[in-house]
Amino acid sequence: MADKKKRKRSKDDQAEDLPFKNILESDDVILQLLKSYISSSLSAAAAGGSGASSSSSSKPLTLADLSLSSSCREVADLSLSSVQTAIETVIVQITRSILAGDGFSFSVPSRAASNQLYVPELDRIVLKDKSTLRPFASVSSVRKTTITTRILALIHQLCLRNIHVTKRDLFYTDVKLFQDQTQSDAVLDDVSCMLGCTRSSLNVIAAEKGVVVGRLIFSDNGDMIDCTKMGMGGKAIPPNIDRVGDMQSDAMFILLVEKDAAYIRLAEDRFYNRFPCIIVTAKGQPDVATRLFLRKMKMELKLPVLALVDSDPYGLKILSVYGCGSKNMSYDSANLTTPDIKWLGIRPSDLDKYKIPEQCRLPMTEQDIKTGKDMLEEDFVKKNPGWVEELNLMVKTKQKAEIQALSSFGFQYLSEVYLPLKLQQQDWL
Repeated sequence: MADKKKRKRSKDDQAEDLPFKNILESDDVILQLLKSYISSSLSAAAAGGSGASSSSSSKPLTLADLSLSSSCREVADLSLSSVQTAIETVIVQITRSILAGDGFSFSVPSRAASNQLYVPELDRIVLKDKSTLRPFASVSSVRKTTITTRILALIHQLCLRNIHVTKRDLFYTDVKLFQDQTQSDAVLDDVSCMLGCTRSSLNVIAAEKGVVVGRLIFSDNGDMIDCTKMGMGGKAIPPNIDRVGDMQSDAMFILLVEKDAAYIRLAEDRFYNRFPCIIVTAKGQPDVATRLFLRKMKMELKLPVLALVDSDPYGLKILSVYGCGSKNMSYDSANLTTPDIKWLGIRPSDLDKYKIPEQCRLPMTEQDIKTGKDMLEEDFVKKNPGWVEELNLMVKTKQKAEIQALSSFGFQYLSEVYLPLKLQQQDWL
């Protein structure tokens, strides 16, 4: 009996030795702090916060509200009939050009890095209005012109039949022509930009990748989904955002998680019941469906979004794609970006603060360091002094760590100590 008591005391003492566990307030206190933060944030937004961060404002800024030195191009959601008409208009213009003896070419908006622009007022990347010709009668572009024509024909068929296909389906319609799916995917983005519509308007979707769990109820093609009853795996995010509606939630925040492993830990621990939240992940690089779904939750539910990513340059890049948009799809950043995401962790300063053991830290490669330095030159990073400070620390120490490094203190340290303390201290950037 004495041995059992001794073992119990030893276990309790060990738990108290975990970094910061002894300063954790009760869950009730932390929840009250969160309520106060959310209430003050909503009040500030209602009072007329500026820029993209005022997500609760009734009239958020748009490109049309700004007097930019460069003209920019943005796409919009179009009906199938409108997409069909746009394709037919392009083909008629090409036919007239051929008959007039001017040849066969497409005018395709340039998605090169030099044609991108970060707009601080919107806190997102947009595409400038520069186009390049893609002539058929040129050795360098004949194949890409052929692929573009084929993609347009396939999209036209989808419009006529009113059906959806995956990007993989599209690729397999003509493997010998496309050769690699990255080529058909790239031209699909070109076509979307050329027609002036979102990629989802083309009825081409990506395979399901992202998942969501927690305090969220929504309709998926008419079926009501309760994400607290989806088990540890959660609910796959529908690839077609048009199927999603009637979002309801009693959550206090949305927790955006980079990695599947951290998501599974939080889902199994039912972290969303202890601290009412919605947990979402794209299992790495963010896909279009997850970005659309996250934005829809943010805009409809008016909840703060806190991001949990690895402490490396790529974790911050993933966070920036959700928040400011990707350069590859800058033409659709208005629909794909989620304003005012907060960087919760894991941050470079956390490595020493939470006493992450040296054996759990990884040395940054030369490529990691270069990526970190390149990010320090990005305007969307410079806008946030906290991000600059953390990135400078990362590059200086040349150390990185994954979220799983916290498991060195126990597999549940993430959900039992680290995240509750972050919420208690409102420690995000």
